[in-house]
Amino acid sequence: MSRALQIRTLIGGAALAALAGCDMPVGAPATPMPQVSMAAPPVETAKSASARAYYGQVQQALLSQGLLRTDGGGRDTPFTDRMLADNFVRVALYDEYSREGGSFVRQETESRLRRWEIPIRVGLRFGASVPLDKQATDRARIASYVARLSGLTNHPMRMDDTNPNFWVYVVSEDEREALGPTIRAALPNLSPGDVSGITAMPRSTYCLVYALSEGNSGAYTRAFAVIRSEHPDLLRLSCVHEEIAQGLGLANDSPRARPSIFNDDEEFALLTDQDEMMLRILYSPALRPGMGVEEARPVVETLARRLKGGDS
Repeated sequence: MSRALQIRTLIGGAALAALAGCDMPVGAPATPMPQVSMAAPPVETAKSASARAYYGQVQQALLSQGLLRTDGGGRDTPFTDRMLADNFVRVALYDEYSREGGSFVRQETESRLRRWEIPIRVGLRFGASVPLDKQATDRARIASYVARLSGLTNHPMRMDDTNPNFWVYVVSEDEREALGPTIRAALPNLSPGDVSGITAMPRSTYCLVYALSEGNSGAYTRAFAVIRSEHPDLLRLSCVHEEIAQGLGLANDSPRARPSIFNDDEEFALLTDQDEMMLRILYSPALRPGMGVEEARPVVETLARRLKGGDS
């Protein structure tokens, strides 16, 4: 289960909106990003060992129920162009959380279309606790996935550890709890509650992404994802697939979306055929950031018919 949020704030007179975060005005110089130490891996802490055992049991329990599928969907998960359009609207044009009294509550609300208009530069950061072989595996998988997403969306997206605007942190329990200064450097002006959304992330949240856009423009400029290093391989890869894709603009989850990773039932671990189509729709030139549900729906329905060959 991931977490996707929406907040608004005013900074220097510019209204900024984020999946879960705020930022300096677009064009302001970025604060240097402190990195998690790359020193020799320390002995695993009791807290991290407990989390690793817990998420190992979670993955095994899900697999034993036939969940965390990696087939992308099949004959048992048919979907029509109408279903694709409805699912896209629910996933891309609604928010999973809203802000009330300075904190987030789970409450689905209508929103606007959000996506990146600038090239995406993905920077990967590892905690010192992550073994080098795991780092190499994660880096290869994430680089491959980023290339795949760029091809699907036809949007420039690449790995860039020197000047990222989309950070992906793979960290242990203890390292995540110490990420406060790093988060504030990447996304200044976050409230203490926003920061604690990561540093005090509950066990029920497997991973998380914050992304931001300026005002009501819907155009993302930064994102910050956190993945627990204690996850076993498939759960870890599932987090990579969902958080990076959500950070592209598919921010909500819907129980009706099937086959899809944007569904809290954990049936699918990896991006599905329908998810790929939703990403193609999201980055179609026929849509633009900031569009509301009423304006976007007719365009989405046309795009869905083209992608599905007109079934209904």
